[in-house]
Amino acid sequence: MTLNRSEFLTRAGVAAGALALGRIPDAQAKPRTELAAYYFPQFHPDPRNDGWHGRGWTEWEIVKRAEPRFRGHRLPNVPAWGYEDESDPRVMERKIAAAADNGLDAFIFDWYWYENATFLAGALERGYLRARNNSRLKFALMWANHDWWDLYPHKRAMPLYTLLPGAPSTAPDSWRAATDYVIERYLGHPSYWRIDGQPYFSLYDLGALEAGLGGRAQTRAALDDFRERARAAGRGDLHLNAVITQWIPEPDRLLTELGFDSATHYTWIHHEYDALTEIAVPYAKLRELAPRTWERLDAELSVPYIPTVSMGWDPSPRTAQSDVYEHLGYPFTPVLVDNTPHEFRRALESVKAFVERRGGPRVATVNAWNEWPEGSYLEPSRRHGMAYLQQTRRVFA
Repeated sequence: MTLNRSEFLTRAGVAAGALALGRIPDAQAKPRTELAAYYFPQFHPDPRNDGWHGRGWTEWEIVKRAEPRFRGHRLPNVPAWGYEDESDPRVMERKIAAAADNGLDAFIFDWYWYENATFLAGALERGYLRARNNSRLKFALMWANHDWWDLYPHKRAMPLYTLLPGAPSTAPDSWRAATDYVIERYLGHPSYWRIDGQPYFSLYDLGALEAGLGGRAQTRAALDDFRERARAAGRGDLHLNAVITQWIPEPDRLLTELGFDSATHYTWIHHEYDALTEIAVPYAKLRELAPRTWERLDAELSVPYIPTVSMGWDPSPRTAQSDVYEHLGYPFTPVLVDNTPHEFRRALESVKAFVERRGGPRVATVNAWNEWPEGSYLEPSRRHGMAYLQQTRRVFA
């Protein structure tokens, strides 16, 4: 085919513009890998916490009082932006901007429903949903229906006291009320995060879910009903994701029988706990183990596996600071040390390479945006500034 001068210049200009912008036309080009960060919403006042701990209490009180418990232990972790109320839309707007500017695509909010009502929903409902810039960063939910323990703080001599049981909060009537609330309040929002066009909804404690709903068959029926109600409301087909741990027997059978669309885990500790043999464990040790776990789960599971990267792990702020800190079980567990921004970047590079060389959703998660009481946070700190976010931008933006 012969082009006239005008056609030649037009096509050349388009090609030059694409090259200048770093875009080369490719019919088989794959979408970029998305990165979503878990968001823990315990940093705003909530009526239940007011009753247990006093008016206006938030878990910032635990974070502020953390002390070093062994040689080389670096606490407290101090947020660079101060001890803010995340339910203030102006506060959330800064979080959204920082996340979006540095390669993140979504927050996955830990979402709680106890005694037929939400718990700790203010960060999402008053903060994120009223933020003027929430179109810049998607959001999704992880049903975090575990037993709610009193960890504020926990003394080693005392058994863990359950303030709110997780299983009863998933009883059939409560489950239906909760999922109706999700369908009506969240799934139709234009910023709700989707995978392949399907709204992403994750479930954390599958044992509590089954116990509350009465067994596996009843749980499958409840999940199928949730899907059908969402579809009937015009929300589309749900993408149901299961959070699994090494303590779940026959995970693939569970995922298949309950009809999940994908699986993931919340933190490295949930699959590498046996590697925590000393009170201070080098971050590099788990960084090297994690890709083997991703590969194993990706091969063993019949649904797509979404890998996660942990920024750190240190639940010691939730323990009585006067107690000797030893490996006794959560929250007295080993701590990851030397989780420098450089080490974190290496973990991000590994997870991105893993996602992009295999099939399935081009998605990874990171723990977490703000798990300050467990030592895993991307938010700027006084010690590291924006260094961890700079690594997410370097690898994912």
